[in-house]
Amino acid sequence: MVKAGAWGSDAAQLHRFWGWKKIKVDWDVPFSVEADDCFITEDHTHGNVKVENAAEHPEWMCNDGEMSWNLKISKITAFNVGFGADEVFRHAEAFEMFWHAEGMKTEYEGEVIWNGRRYIVRPEDCYGYADKNWGRDFTSPWVWLSSNNLISEITGKKLTDSVFDIGGGRPKIGHLALPRKLLSAFWYEGKPYEFNFSKAWTRVHTEFECKETDTQIIWHVEQRSTSGRMITDVTCEKKDMLLVNYESPDGAKRHNRLWNGGNGVGTVQLFDRHGNLVDRIHAENIGCEYGEYDK
Repeated sequence: MVKAGAWGSDAAQLHRFWGWKKIKVDWDVPFSVEADDCFITEDHTHGNVKVENAAEHPEWMCNDGEMSWNLKISKITAFNVGFGADEVFRHAEAFEMFWHAEGMKTEYEGEVIWNGRRYIVRPEDCYGYADKNWGRDFTSPWVWLSSNNLISEITGKKLTDSVFDIGGGRPKIGHLALPRKLLSAFWYEGKPYEFNFSKAWTRVHTEFECKETDTQIIWHVEQRSTSGRMITDVTCEKKDMLLVNYESPDGAKRHNRLWNGGNGVGTVQLFDRHGNLVDRIHAENIGCEYGEYDK
């Protein structure tokens, strides 16, 4: 399946399906996946998805609309989560869900056509992102926040070599759930700050709260480690978001209220390991997700 879509007043998600026999996967480097006119590899993607009469087919789990795209991809900054996606753990299928953000800062260039309207995509203001999730099931709660559209509130300058990425919720090792764990990194003007619970020697401590109001989704995350401290506060208007339709790999549909957006706004306070304020950063175009399984 290829999933495409958009946020905003005309938010929608589109699905296009193929049988495995119609999909071509190249496992060599560079890795690529191709199905008819849809294609993706490390540095390029193009494709088209058109859905009509979705309301008559709830099993499609999507909306009506049409999107085509042709984009160059340049992954600038990666977040390598380390042991959490190590080869040994992958082959053992130790975790129910794996995550890797090869392009937590990614530049895209080309065009996207959404319901007949053409958008030009430029590296200098696309604020792109690229990651992957895989495994047997999803995490609940599901938390994700990331942005590279950042301005220092202290100096007023745009931070052109910076990006932060926060993800996780309640990872499972086998049947054992690890309570409220997040993996996070802030690449601040060439210097890394990492808050990664899988690296136990860095003494990571995390507290987070996510909530839904009538009009907004709100995130508050506090983390500290031997590299420093990071306090993140984000809000996103629900009118600019969508509820993602996901099935788990086993075919069950457990996430029925998973909010997804790309227009979050917030602040990040970053401190060094001695407790000194490095910067207070205003962030926009924050990619953001929050959801929990039905109780």
